[in-house]
Amino acid sequence: MNIVIPTLILTKLSGEEYLGPTWGLIVALAFPIGYGVRDFAVNKKLNIFSALGVVSVLLTGGLSLLKLPPEYFAIKEAAIPGLLGIITLISIKTRYPLVKVFIYNDKVLKIDKVNAALDHFNTQKQFERTLNNASLLIAGSFFLSSFLNYVLAKLILVSPGGTPEFNVELGKMTFWSYFVIALPMMIIMMGTLFYVFRSIRQLTQLTLEEVINDGNAE
Repeated sequence: MNIVIPTLILTKLSGEEYLGPTWGLIVALAFPIGYGVRDFAVNKKLNIFSALGVVSVLLTGGLSLLKLPPEYFAIKEAAIPGLLGIITLISIKTRYPLVKVFIYNDKVLKIDKVNAALDHFNTQKQFERTLNNASLLIAGSFFLSSFLNYVLAKLILVSPGGTPEFNVELGKMTFWSYFVIALPMMIIMMGTLFYVFRSIRQLTQLTLEEVINDGNAE
C-alpha cells in the first residue's frame, strides 16, 4: 500500500498512453493516503506518525501539481523525519517521552511488573537514564533518515514536477528509500529495543520472558 503499489503506478502507468503524469500521481498517492485514513478509522485515534505520513504524501502531490523544482521535494523529504527527531528530543523533558510510544508501553512489556521490580530494587533513576538514552537513539535515527532522505531525493529527483519523468523518478525514490532509509532505521530501532531490554534485565533481575507482554495476565 505504501511502497510497492505506488512505485508500480508511478513507474509503469504515468506515461501519456496510460494515466498520464497528473492522474498517475493522484492514483499512486491515493493508496498511502487511504491506508492512513483506514488506520485512523480502525484504531479510533490519531496516530501522529500515520498523520505525518499522510501530510507528507499530500505535500508531495501538491508540490508536483504545482510543478515546482526538485529542490523543494528534497527539502520536504528531509523535513518530516527531521521534525520527528526534534519532537522526540523535546518529549524527553515532558511526562510523555516518545520512547514510551515506541518501546516502553503495555503493548510490548508488562509495565506494572517492571515498575514494581524497579521500586523493589530502587533502580528507577537508572532506568530513567536508560529511557533518555533510548530517546536520543531514536531521535538520532530520525535525523539520519532526514539526511538520507535529502541525499536520495537530490540524487534521483532531477526532472520538473508534473512530468512523466518526474513520476518515474518519484517511484524509484519510493522503492530505494526502503533499502537506503527504512532498513538502517529498523536496525537502529532494534538495537534500541535490545538496549532497553538489557537494562530492564540488569535493573530488575527479570528475564525477557517474564516482562514481554504475551497477553497472559499474572
